Amino acid sequence: MPLHLHLLTTHEPGNELHIVPEVSIPGGSVDYFLVSAKNGKVKDFVGIELQTLDTTGTVWPERQRLLKELDIDQEGNGEDSKKSFGMNWKMTAKTILVQMHHKIHTFEHVNKKLVLIVQDKLLDYMTKEFNFAHLSNPAKIGDPMHFHAYSISEQESSEYAISMESRLSTDADGIGQCLGLQAEAKVELQQILNALESKISPRTLFAPV
Repeated sequence: MPLHLHLLTTHEPGNELHIVPEVSIPGGSVDYFLVSAKNGKVKDFVGIELQTLDTTGTVWPERQRLLKELDIDQEGNGEDSKKSFGMNWKMTAKTILVQMHHKIHTFEHVNKKLVLIVQDKLLDYMTKEFNFAHLSNPAKIGDPMHFHAYSISEQESSEYAISMESRLSTDADGIGQCLGLQAEAKVELQQILNALESKISPRTLFAPV
């Protein structure tokens, strides 16, 4: 979350930082909000969405074959099944872009930022399958819609580390161009502030490790 602190453009030293989960806005629910608050009042916020990949088919036959290969007792059967499985790249990419298109109009209307966090492999797929040529690379802090792509790499210690790979940005019209769609969603800023202020508490207070 601290990696998005630069997007809190009106945050001031001394303000509290809160991480607030699941806040509903016009266009859908946002996974998290990074909130700058003072005396219980929201001074700034950034919406944060996390997107994982869906799968297609069933992994069960592959699981059963692996257990058989390792000579481990199996529950049930199915190792002879020819059913396949894999990552549902197309549906995942299109679904999240449509969701972002619904939500970004709200953030743009109230002059705030929305960040979509994805794995670098998914962003690579999205840039190939959709029109991403007009997005700012690297990201512009003034844009309301930001894409943050992270990579996973193995370290010398055989442990894995996550690091930011790239940052893109655009606006509501830009997301519409990605999909070839147009939509509009507006909400008053006070509606979001009220929802956030009702949820911030000592339990949501961000405490760096």
